[in-house]
Amino acid sequence: MATRILRLPSVKARTGLSRSTIYLRIAEGSFPAPIPLGGRAVGWIEEEVDNWIKERISATRTLLDNKGGAR
Repeated sequence: MATRILRLPSVKARTGLSRSTIYLRIAEGSFPAPIPLGGRAVGWIEEEVDNWIKERISATRTLLDNKGGAR
């Protein structure tokens, strides 16, 4: 499987996060860091972003299950 690189607009669309929130979470260590593509360009590894989304979904579902919340 080929590794796909996502640019910022795609990462924002997939996560629903703003640019500033993405970079804040990177600084906190809670979001995948981008990789340099050359010059001032960076990109995110698609699989890492997808895994982060899956982790967020799982954490939310676990929290709801522990609180007895409905889905």
